[in-house]
Amino acid sequence: MLETTPVMDPMSASLRPRESRRGRRTAVTLNHVAAAAHVSPITVSRALNAPEAVSETLRERINAAVEALGYVPNRMAGALASAKTRVIPVIVPSLSNVVFVEVIEGIQETIEAAGYQMLLGSTDYDLDREAALASTLLGWAPPGVLLAGLRHLPRTTTLLKNADVPVVEFMEYGARCIDMNVGLSHVQAGAAMAAHLLARGYRRIGFVGTRMRGDYRARQRYDGMRRHIAEMGGASDVLFEYPGGPGQDVGWHALGDILQTHPDVDALFFANDEMAVGAVLRAQRDGIAVPGRIAIAGFNGLPMSALVTPSLTTITSPRKQIGEQAAAMLLSRIDGRPPPQRRIDVGFVLQPRSST
Repeated sequence: MLETTPVMDPMSASLRPRESRRGRRTAVTLNHVAAAAHVSPITVSRALNAPEAVSETLRERINAAVEALGYVPNRMAGALASAKTRVIPVIVPSLSNVVFVEVIEGIQETIEAAGYQMLLGSTDYDLDREAALASTLLGWAPPGVLLAGLRHLPRTTTLLKNADVPVVEFMEYGARCIDMNVGLSHVQAGAAMAAHLLARGYRRIGFVGTRMRGDYRARQRYDGMRRHIAEMGGASDVLFEYPGGPGQDVGWHALGDILQTHPDVDALFFANDEMAVGAVLRAQRDGIAVPGRIAIAGFNGLPMSALVTPSLTTITSPRKQIGEQAAAMLLSRIDGRPPPQRRIDVGFVLQPRSST
């Protein structure tokens, strides 16, 4: 039955939480909100957990009381009743790499629309840290887990399988996964760039990456490039690996270093667009002709790749789409609906531009 008692000031003195004997302010409870909004506690609970079940007028009244009192719902109470929270862990290798920002955006928009919240963790490309994060986050009794990549320590895989919750691994596509998988084949992406460079006449092709033991998806792109070059014959490859993060400064310094130590290299495929853009900027400063002296290509299809001169040849990965599809697949399983596919290859697009 609709409750229509006139609204009182939710912060009137009689409705405010009182101080305890020790002088501490007692926590705002659901009962405080109910009293302020002049409804029953069960109506407040319904408005917060199933808003569609309550009229808009009543929702607004309850929300005004919640905001005025600073009420924070006790999610753990609901978790204890259902053995699950409404918080979904998302584990990624880096929060400084702009690539993951778009993936996270796609995940966040999708799960929040379904009434869930994201609990974000970063491994810094460290598999031991990933295992520790997985253990900690599973302790929050999540309804499912989203994590980047298909390569984990055995103890991480065991933890996730034994948790008995749906798991989606994203960013790369592979034959084996813990449960579900959304991504692209980085081996095929590397082969596609090699085919492009060979078709343009380049014969001594270098791959430039950083910390490739941890960033193994970059290593997969190099492996794909190397294998394709070997299969075609008549050309060769060389790997250049640098320490530190994969930023523009690495590409800037790498170009000068490579041209000095390996003057026979005529094309460079960088592990990401940031490094490739740094190399293009260095070439501009030093008057190095691109692609006349050396071709430069990147990966990810970041907006900056089209803005430099010459514009950068790159491979575009549908990052936000990966996040959206991974989250949608997880939510489907949480709701008890098997997804149409347990493994999705989102593909990639090679964008030839002036730099090659």
